[in-house]
Amino acid sequence: MIENTSITITIDGPSSSGKSTVGEKLAHNIGYNFLDTGCLYRALTVATLQRNIPITDTDTIIKLAGDIDIVVKPSTVEDGRQYTVLIDKVDVTWELRSSSTDTNVSLISTIPDVRHLLTEQMRSIAKGANVVMVGRDIGTVVVPEAPLKFYLDASIDERARRRHNENMRNGQESDYKEILVNLQARDDIDTQRDNAPLKKPTNAYIINTTTMKPKNVLKEMLRIFHTVI
Repeated sequence: MIENTSITITIDGPSSSGKSTVGEKLAHNIGYNFLDTGCLYRALTVATLQRNIPITDTDTIIKLAGDIDIVVKPSTVEDGRQYTVLIDKVDVTWELRSSSTDTNVSLISTIPDVRHLLTEQMRSIAKGANVVMVGRDIGTVVVPEAPLKFYLDASIDERARRRHNENMRNGQESDYKEILVNLQARDDIDTQRDNAPLKKPTNAYIINTTTMKPKNVLKEMLRIFHTVI
């Protein structure tokens, strides 16, 4: 058992591997806060596109990251969202999952100064509270000292199917083949970038969710949690 005033549980893995879905349920079951760190990068991507800033204009994007106010808070709207994301007090939650955001978020997330700014914001959130934090470099870079780390994975076909079904449920236009191509491109960028690439954290519990229902993934994570924490 681990004694600590505040505990961070990290869940890393590629897009649509089940991190957010199961991470939120895990946090609810054990009474922890929940943060999907990817929503910070997605929010910055939305802000960049809304302002018609070229994705290649890194200096302007870095300045934007420092200027805008991104707030992630528990959802008070019953429309299927896990949380509400505000940019300068404007709700952009569903824009985070648009195809244009999917296409551009990985490129923005490769900018070192952007990662530094948002990583510091994530670390400040992790201090002083028990939190389940999901992302792509949480257990390797953001909170490498976390006492419990998970890495979720799934086949790319299954991940594309999940994203497509999610879009359809939320009434968004969705093309499975386009999603598949975007996921492959994002996987390539995330795993090959020089700064904080996606990889399995040391001592992480690895769970392949391809054929598992969320409730069974949650059951396994709870089992491990009660063993470790």
